[in-house]
Amino acid sequence: MPTEQSEKTTEPPVLWTDSHCHLHQKDFREPRDVLLKRAREAGVSRFVVIGSGGSEQEAQEAVDIAEQETDVFAAVGIHPHDAAAVISSKPSLPPKAEQKLGQKNEHVPQILGEKLWEKIVSLCELNHVVAVGETGLDFHYNHSSPQEQEALFRRFVRLSQRLHKPLVLHIRDAHVQAMKMLQSEGGCPRGGVVHCFTGGPKEADLWLDLGFVISLSGIVTFPSAQPIQEAAKRIPKESLLLETDCPYLAPVPHRGKRNEPAFLVHTAALVAKLRNESLAELSSHTRTATNRVFGLP
Repeated sequence: MPTEQSEKTTEPPVLWTDSHCHLHQKDFREPRDVLLKRAREAGVSRFVVIGSGGSEQEAQEAVDIAEQETDVFAAVGIHPHDAAAVISSKPSLPPKAEQKLGQKNEHVPQILGEKLWEKIVSLCELNHVVAVGETGLDFHYNHSSPQEQEALFRRFVRLSQRLHKPLVLHIRDAHVQAMKMLQSEGGCPRGGVVHCFTGGPKEADLWLDLGFVISLSGIVTFPSAQPIQEAAKRIPKESLLLETDCPYLAPVPHRGKRNEPAFLVHTAALVAKLRNESLAELSSHTRTATNRVFGLP
């Protein structure tokens, strides 16, 4: 006769993958190993750490973390905010000199930071760097000019094609422009992730049609995020990822605080509710989708 113990079924563990986080030590008061320990205790079992910015140091640091931690993987790129660190769209001649010489400068983007670009390429070529990016277009802040962002974005699209690695995209107020540029460059054979998705159902469908998956950050928990929440309900299971984008965009109930990987569970709880799924179901298919797009073991 079976005992009560033997009749119980074992529930699968609820484990999460933070598909996009920044773990540069300068951004946190506590040591990185403390943050990772707290996240693992919360059920976050894998991390994709992004090395992007306007310096070699940030990219190298992400790669170093991935080399040190068996559950951490790296992606390397240059954020569109920092495109001007590589590409310059400033006139090559001052306006007075242009007038004196009778020349008209068309402000064509020029290569400025070739050394930084070469370093980023060399890191992207490493086997344990699982994706190219983040890269993309951000026309909301325009910390770098649209011309600089577009020129660098095209470079990264071509790099992802050459390396046959997925792209990690940062797109804000530029969905249409980014899609057109991707298509004009021949697309991305390995697809990729639209991280920290801020569009609605229409934008999500268009990205899915281009072979990309959608990653939801803590923004989806904000009361003002109804379009993102509507998209969250409709994204197919095989195309949905979760992320923190820490140290930014902490989810409710930690909004306004410094974000960290352990807070992913709050975003997951809201997304599971929106989709009418159990935490175990959401955990299973988001981890599977993350492993597939990044080629994780």
